[in-house]
Amino acid sequence: MTTRETGAGAAEALTYDELREQLWSALLDCDDTHAVALARFAVGESDSERTPAAAERALLELIAPVQERVGVEWAADRITVAQEHAATAINERCVSAVADMAAPALAGRPSRGRLTVACVDGEWHALPARLVAEVLRLRGWSVDYLGAQVPTPHLIAHLHQRRCDAVLLSSSIPAHLPTAHTAISACQATGTPVMAGGAAFGPQGRYAHRMQAAWAPDAIGAHALLEQGLVRPTAEAARLPDLDLPHLSDQEYTLVGQGRRQLVKQTLTDVEEAFPPMRSYSDAQRERTAEDIGHIVNYLVTALYVDDADLFTTFVGWTAGILEARRVPPQSLLPAVDSLLHQLKDFPRATGILSAARSTLTVPGPGRPA
Repeated sequence: MTTRETGAGAAEALTYDELREQLWSALLDCDDTHAVALARFAVGESDSERTPAAAERALLELIAPVQERVGVEWAADRITVAQEHAATAINERCVSAVADMAAPALAGRPSRGRLTVACVDGEWHALPARLVAEVLRLRGWSVDYLGAQVPTPHLIAHLHQRRCDAVLLSSSIPAHLPTAHTAISACQATGTPVMAGGAAFGPQGRYAHRMQAAWAPDAIGAHALLEQGLVRPTAEAARLPDLDLPHLSDQEYTLVGQGRRQLVKQTLTDVEEAFPPMRSYSDAQRERTAEDIGHIVNYLVTALYVDDADLFTTFVGWTAGILEARRVPPQSLLPAVDSLLHQLKDFPRATGILSAARSTLTVPGPGRPA
């Protein structure tokens, strides 16, 4: 429990549960002033020894769970995309406020080592990486935080300019895994150890491990791995992706990926024929449907890249939930999956992945549980 003068001028004792609810309300109201005040309130006026611990708690127990709630509420269609963006921007300001409060306590302390933290190219969800960077700073690491969607050539140029002990790569969207793999290999080729983090890398970091990267589930886990020490790669670390993922030699990933534009176009046509309500869609609705089909194809291509049907079926299940929350029948995905099955009938891995996803969307028959 924390006690402090609040912005309203009244002394209050607040639990972290109460702080989280107040921060959530401030985000919904787009009240960045109150949100920042709550973040600073959570840190309190501790002395130089206690401030880093208080700041870490504010990051991990206040800001991080509220940001997670932002994603959950958007998926459930209880907040708009604009509200989600505003809330994220305000939470970024809260992170900065916490970091500013802790900075004086960190000045002059010896560094454990230098790290580079970045999001892979195409990854705009930067807040998880920012939280990791700030927690590691609080724990004594010097951190070069490069932010969202860092192109791999620019990341490598940075590593040549500023030698570091490890690169931490973040990605939330599995569709970026091929790009992440390229970045991991390129960083390792400079002799720099790589640690991956974020939802894109799968349960327990399964895809990070396949790409020969270390993996941590969160900032605390990242610190623990860094404390143990990461092995610095040798010059032999430079390698082609198919050495990590030998199934790529069957060319399914390459061929399906090259044809994705035509796949989307034909699937959109087939869905309109098989799903009559679509014929009355507005131009905006048709455009959104085309985007959704594009995502489906992208995730199929990514599942081929890592050879994991679970990646695709999980995405299809998530998409079904999103549609249901927006009052669109999840079974409307069936024509899209069926179209892709027909178009890719000569690709055994692709049809296996699509068939697995289709079974999760099958409409229960009479007498079968829903």
